[in-house]
Amino acid sequence: MARSRNLDVTALEGWLWEAACVIRGPIDAPKFKDYILPLVFLKRLSDVFEDEVEALGETAKFVEKDHSLVRFYIPKDARWEDISKRTVDLGEYLTDAIRAVARQNPKLQGVIDFVDFNATAAGQRIVSDESLRELVQVLGRHRLGIEDVEPDIFGRAYEYLLRKFTEGQGRSAGERYTPREVAILISNILDPEPGNSIYDPNTGSAGLLIKTHLRFKEKHGDCKTLKPLSFYGQEIEVSTYAIARMNTFIYDMDADIRLGNTMTNPAFTNPDGGLMRFDIVAANPMWNQNFQKTVYEHDSFDRFGFGIPFASSADWGWIQHMYHSLKDAGKMAVVLDTGAVSRGSGNQGADRERDIRKVFVEKDLIECVILLPENLFYNTTAPGIIMVINCEKKHPGEVLLVNASKQFEKGKPKNYLPEPNIAKIANSYLNWQSEEALSQIITTDVAIRNDYNLSPSRYLATDQQEDVLPIDEAVILLKEAEEERSDADEGLKESLKSLGLLESAG
Repeated sequence: MARSRNLDVTALEGWLWEAACVIRGPIDAPKFKDYILPLVFLKRLSDVFEDEVEALGETAKFVEKDHSLVRFYIPKDARWEDISKRTVDLGEYLTDAIRAVARQNPKLQGVIDFVDFNATAAGQRIVSDESLRELVQVLGRHRLGIEDVEPDIFGRAYEYLLRKFTEGQGRSAGERYTPREVAILISNILDPEPGNSIYDPNTGSAGLLIKTHLRFKEKHGDCKTLKPLSFYGQEIEVSTYAIARMNTFIYDMDADIRLGNTMTNPAFTNPDGGLMRFDIVAANPMWNQNFQKTVYEHDSFDRFGFGIPFASSADWGWIQHMYHSLKDAGKMAVVLDTGAVSRGSGNQGADRERDIRKVFVEKDLIECVILLPENLFYNTTAPGIIMVINCEKKHPGEVLLVNASKQFEKGKPKNYLPEPNIAKIANSYLNWQSEEALSQIITTDVAIRNDYNLSPSRYLATDQQEDVLPIDEAVILLKEAEEERSDADEGLKESLKSLGLLESAG
């Protein structure tokens, strides 16, 4: 069967679903990905290895004796051509093949060699050799070389499988994958320079790190005289952490990816106990994540000196962590819910989010806010924003606002940003220009007069439709109001207690 190239989103999802259906009977749905993704990765490794060997030309005949000729080496029995021919004892064979790849490439130990395709339950095989043969045939239909598929195919595959098997179970299905075009836009904005250190505290499948790596290579090529980039990331979810390790391995990146909860236990610290600091931070944390006040109050890294966010939304907690992870001339781009740049503005009295945003505005740290179109992200139809914070702004006292909400084309199942539109949005930032109905430069004084509201739609209308508060945003505001009321009640109780009036007041 002829192998197709350039696997698009629709074909990818149909392909993965067919693969899942092969083994959906004997395996609990959430575990489908644990069997499919290691094989997708093995297929990807095999195809990339095959391409690299082919590119060597006459030198290829020496690869079996000199593994240093290629970036990584795949033992012959673990190559897809050999796997596809196997007819007996396939479970044992696949398990041995993946473990052989991990032994040959130590960076992959503990990352891909955790699945036993020969496993049993109650004395019977969980997945039969017959089902595994069919799975291998399905996965063999598409080529997965570097030029055949998008760089973060594992991230997209993981998100698709997770979404299929967690539909109706809350927000978890879209926490880890940043759409390709959003990641490209961020990489163009951050535009890394030789020697830069790049950090993602919510690494997910490492898509943002990969895109900055590819942006650097696109700009500078494979020049050996330039100081390379270094990459750092932390991820809380074990399966996603493994995918990030796989992704960065494929691209031969100098990447230090660690497992753990960044907010409560940052992995990258200095000997003096402070946070490591980086040239660039790129991140897409889970929007409006819940963290209790104690996480901020008991922080040993002094990250939250600009203010403690509401428990219902950690957006400005993440921003403060990232800001304190930047070097003195560092720059960051973070994807957030639209409410992060507007919630609390216009309220009477104090508001925690607005007051934290106020500090960033008055310190002249916010450089740009980009409003994205609706329905780009897997887990929500809501639009997001990209906020750029720069410790060394080229245009002090100014903020660029970009309303890119109409810069999309409809797709199935999600909208997307076409390549020319990505360039158009990026150029607004890189050239620092106002363009009618797209971008506007405001001064920090204007932001202050608007009570620190930095929503691009406030300053750049693209139509005459009245803004309607999204349901998710309304829920967050309700939770914040409830939290403020609870804090007020606690404060009143403490005051009454200090006056000895608590019993009579009750």
